[in-house]
Amino acid sequence: MAGDKPEQVSTAPAVDPRPQDRNVFGYESGPDAPIRATSRAIEAAAAARSVILVEGISDQIALEATAMQLGLDLASQRVVVVPIGGIGSVSRYLSHFRASERKPDISGLFDGAEAPILRKALLPQRSETADLEQLGFFLCERDLEDELLRAVSRETVEAILEDQGDQRAFQTLQRQDAWRDRPFHQQLRRFLGAGAGRKLRYARHLALAVPAGKTPAPLLGVLSRALTEN
Repeated sequence: MAGDKPEQVSTAPAVDPRPQDRNVFGYESGPDAPIRATSRAIEAAAAARSVILVEGISDQIALEATAMQLGLDLASQRVVVVPIGGIGSVSRYLSHFRASERKPDISGLFDGAEAPILRKALLPQRSETADLEQLGFFLCERDLEDELLRAVSRETVEAILEDQGDQRAFQTLQRQDAWRDRPFHQQLRRFLGAGAGRKLRYARHLALAVPAGKTPAPLLGVLSRALTEN
């Protein structure tokens, strides 16, 4: 669920999204959404006690929705989730927050394939042996989206698709030659990635649909770390 890579760390105030977009997605929309979402998060993080680095806007939405579902108030605890636009930007944001006056605790989520890049960014001198979880970074085996999809039943996903008016479009994809024989999980990942704004919209719905006691371990881990007083 990585977002487009912003060109630079910006502290410029972001333009407010339209009210209806905030209700649907919770966040920015449009071609420059990653830059505006990151700018908004960086601005909020200026007073943060703890920041959580995630790749894209959909990851931010999913994690904040998970916190809401668990009854956790990130704002009151001065915890800010920052979408960085892809793992390639992690060194830049680590440097930014390490150099900030408040020096917030830094944690995050990462995909399995990205471990070497993250280790090198966090501890260049012992990147091969660094325990990322002890450093506050928690592994999503494939990505955050996959963690949520494995936690939500097929029946629940189908109900969400119907409620969002996407069931017929999804069934059209399922009938296509390239996807007809694929597992439901793969079909759904393709569907969410193919439509403009779908990942943003479904990130919140999937996170809120996770049953009690089934919250994916990496999401629980990073929230617990960020909310722990240091």
